[in-house]
Amino acid sequence: MIPVLTAEQSRRQDAVATADSRTLLDRAGLAVALQAVALGVGYGSRVAVLAGPGNNGGDGYVAARYLAGRGIAVDVYPLAEPRTDPAMWARDLARREGARFRNWSDTRPADLVIDALFGAGFRGEPPDLSAWTQPGPGEDAGVSWLAVDVPSGLDATTGEAAGGTPNARATVTFHGYRVGHLIGSGPDRCGEVMVADIGLPDVAPEMWLCEEADAPLPARSRTAHKWSAGSVLVVGGSDGLGGAATLTARSALRAGAGAVMIACPPTVEEKVRAPEIMTRAIGSDRSLTAADLPAVLELAQRFDVVIIGPGLGSSPDLGAMVSGFLQGCRGPVVADADALNALSDPGELARPGDTVITPHTGEFGRLTGKAATYQEAARLAGDTGATVLLKGAPTFVMGAERWLVESGGPELATIGTGDVLAGMIGAFWAAGSGSGSEAARSAAYWHGRAASELAARRTVTADLLVEQVAVTTRR
Repeated sequence: MIPVLTAEQSRRQDAVATADSRTLLDRAGLAVALQAVALGVGYGSRVAVLAGPGNNGGDGYVAARYLAGRGIAVDVYPLAEPRTDPAMWARDLARREGARFRNWSDTRPADLVIDALFGAGFRGEPPDLSAWTQPGPGEDAGVSWLAVDVPSGLDATTGEAAGGTPNARATVTFHGYRVGHLIGSGPDRCGEVMVADIGLPDVAPEMWLCEEADAPLPARSRTAHKWSAGSVLVVGGSDGLGGAATLTARSALRAGAGAVMIACPPTVEEKVRAPEIMTRAIGSDRSLTAADLPAVLELAQRFDVVIIGPGLGSSPDLGAMVSGFLQGCRGPVVADADALNALSDPGELARPGDTVITPHTGEFGRLTGKAATYQEAARLAGDTGATVLLKGAPTFVMGAERWLVESGGPELATIGTGDVLAGMIGAFWAAGSGSGSEAARSAAYWHGRAASELAARRTVTADLLVEQVAVTTRR
């Protein structure tokens, strides 16, 4: 459970810190120096420290002092004179330890550049850094780059990168992540982000980064039976789209649900080739319609959680069927895929029972008419009471709490993986997760983990991912 802060929250955190400012600066600079060593810097290496006028530059001066004390050749390039007392103190100590101070334009070869120019609060265009970021004569690539807080030119709140922003090999930040490390261009610009604890106080963060400890897996009791272990009903499938409902149902079983049924049109039921999944044919057409609503609602009463949407299709009155189901069902509901596409008003998500929705960016835009950002997802959650799981890289889970999930990666960009995620949410929720929000967060985390583990061996497809879910979530 790691806090993720905006630039303003980071500034507020610095403002309320009660520890001695020089002590905090020294801890921060030491963390930077240690990371430089971890990147391979040692006796005889050459390091360039780019120092700004604030305490971010002070971090760089402290790092220069520690590295110079190890016999490393350190050249410091102040962009401007220090304007804070801790930074001036750090500069003087670095000079005494043997760090060499040079004019900005007097660039020398280096094995590593430490970017300690601006920190999280900077916005605008960085100075010309091409002398360090461009390959020299006979070199295939530029020098390695270690950023302090954020690479210069990266907005710590939005993840937007100005022209000339360097690509860091690693970034050292303090207390928690910045939002910009994890969204937009941040993951590509920051490299590996190391979070150092230097004794800053806690402040209310923008969100939390989900770790394994924040993604609990439901446990079965010794006396569990198939219905007490969690029962899930999947309402979905239509002519040509029956595979989505089947993938969702299979995923729910592999994630631990004890009993799973698909409610679908007769033409879909005939094609379900999974003997472990119960089916119930509803209606007489190739897709579910508003006329089938009473039968679906009656069946839903038997199950702990209902997942509605996978492969539902786009029949003319599907919107009335989905809207009527959301208002008529009193139990927990996961609304996914075509269920979201069928709604004409996001206000229809406000309902008597607990709700999780799982849009990708396109579905979110169609549903709300808004950009698919975590801020808009949080606003939708606040307006409707639903937990909004906004799929993407990263994934956001917005509800009573705000979470960011970064497990998984581009291997999930294949058809059907969203159906697998929906099944996992339903299974975790039915099996005893404390809330829809917890089930969504846990499912998103383990879904990504399963995909990463599978991708290490072979190409990820939804059917293989279903089987990997059973392996990854077995604890």
